[in-house]
Amino acid sequence: MENEKDTLNIVVVGHVDHGKSTVIGRLLHDTHSIPEGAIERVKRISKEKGKPFEYAYLLDAFEEEQKQGITIDTTQIQFQTAKRDYVIIDAPGHKEFLKNMISGAANAEAALLIVDANEGIQEQSKRHGYILSLLGIKKVYVLVNKMDLIGYSEEKFTEIEYEMNRFLNNLNVFPLKYIPISAFYGDNMIEKSKNMPWYSGKPVLEAIDDFEKGKGLENIDLRFPIQDVYKFDARRIIAGRIESGRLRVGDQILISPSNRVTRVKSIEAWVEKDRADTVEAGMSVGITVEDEFFNKRGEFISHLENPPLVSNFFEANLFWMGKQSLVENKKYKLKLATQEVECEIFAINKVIDATTLNTNEDAVAVKTNDVAEVILKTKDSVTFDPFHVNQHTGRFVLVDGYDVCGGGIVSGLVKALAADDKFVKGALEVTAHCFDEYFMFLPGQEIQKVRRNPRSYTSGDSVPIAGDTYSYPVNFNLLDLENELIVKVRNSKFEDIVLLHEYSYEAVAHLNVLGLTFKLKSFEDYKNMLKSYKELENHKRKEEEFASQWLEFSKHRTIGFKQALESSRKDFTI
Repeated sequence: MENEKDTLNIVVVGHVDHGKSTVIGRLLHDTHSIPEGAIERVKRISKEKGKPFEYAYLLDAFEEEQKQGITIDTTQIQFQTAKRDYVIIDAPGHKEFLKNMISGAANAEAALLIVDANEGIQEQSKRHGYILSLLGIKKVYVLVNKMDLIGYSEEKFTEIEYEMNRFLNNLNVFPLKYIPISAFYGDNMIEKSKNMPWYSGKPVLEAIDDFEKGKGLENIDLRFPIQDVYKFDARRIIAGRIESGRLRVGDQILISPSNRVTRVKSIEAWVEKDRADTVEAGMSVGITVEDEFFNKRGEFISHLENPPLVSNFFEANLFWMGKQSLVENKKYKLKLATQEVECEIFAINKVIDATTLNTNEDAVAVKTNDVAEVILKTKDSVTFDPFHVNQHTGRFVLVDGYDVCGGGIVSGLVKALAADDKFVKGALEVTAHCFDEYFMFLPGQEIQKVRRNPRSYTSGDSVPIAGDTYSYPVNFNLLDLENELIVKVRNSKFEDIVLLHEYSYEAVAHLNVLGLTFKLKSFEDYKNMLKSYKELENHKRKEEEFASQWLEFSKHRTIGFKQALESSRKDFTI
């Protein structure tokens, strides 16, 4: 609808007692978002307690919270302006409630960071600033509250602004506005304050309307994690929630991490009147596809041209909340979208004190409430996006036993680390051993395959076409028959990965993933080789027969001789 208003989620954070609840209560009160009866009830409770009316009490839904005078749980409150609807996420401020603060901030698009003008920047102010950075929230206003306690001093306000900027800018968080306020007295909340004529900006209520709404989830790349697959009559219905993008009947889709390509045959509905040809982000749907692949929970559906990443290694920023320290090599469960897979911390790159930003690059464990930059290794390949690309598919939690003990965001792939050589293009990935060396070590007269510094190659990367025991032409194709993929190397550079069934034969050398050369001289040879491989898959042919007919070791390879293993990595012994 043309006049329909959008909704913006804002998280409110800050040190305990700096006035978060008062800020929110004032916004709710002055926009008439709270029934008059509720306001009267709060006034009555305040009177019974012998306290003046507190706007903060408007948020304290539980009697226990009112007794303690602090906000314990994360609460979500709605109000609106003429421009848009808002969901305010009130995040707690005490250190022991940071776990709730993380979950409260998880869906926020913007943030209000509250700082007490009288007390200045405190430990929690810095910690919350770091958490906003960790969660990738860049749209931030800093509200300098309780200006009445410092006589509405412009000098003190400027000092706080300078100090906060110096801290936040180092985190790549650049507040869009600093607003001096007194939430209790309403200064610069709804209307400009006469007590601060030196402030030329907008009051809070007008200023939040200046937050730019991000691109709608329906307008970014398709991500459809599979929740389950149901068998109805002759149909296999793939069900799940579309996290982003749009999906139409007839769309060509990629299913990751299995790299299967098919088309959407139908979008199902309980009743015919609800049937649609297009579905989009936020909708729970069921679809059928043209090919009868074995699909399972946890796989992602995307469009072929904009796939997610697939790997069993990735870098992440992690906030640890477990009772026991996070340590390397211990098994945890990773949950990302609908995926659940065993994982471990492969490496702790650094542990960061979120208050001081002091870093420890030699840490062997991550303690409760610490933030860490880590490399995660999963037992099986997982599908994901970097958090800045898609929050829904770039956020995960870690489970230890039955407890959610950590949460984090994906930074990206680990380019400097690879267990094997890999060619990677989006969701397509080919593991290769063609750059491994073969040596006969003379003392034991045994042949060993040795790997040296495996790495991942992306499009345009130079490829080591010559080694001690191999020499390939500058142009060749690497055939991964098992996964039905072909890597193209041109002019000694990784050019592309194509699907086997979409490949047009080219007169270049064809290698398998071990670096053995296929005996192919024509397109007819290529077709016959594929036919033989299908017979091998169907157990109608023996592996040694296929290898003898179609593969040649010595065309581009040889076996070297060495006295010792030196620093090479022994892979196996023949």
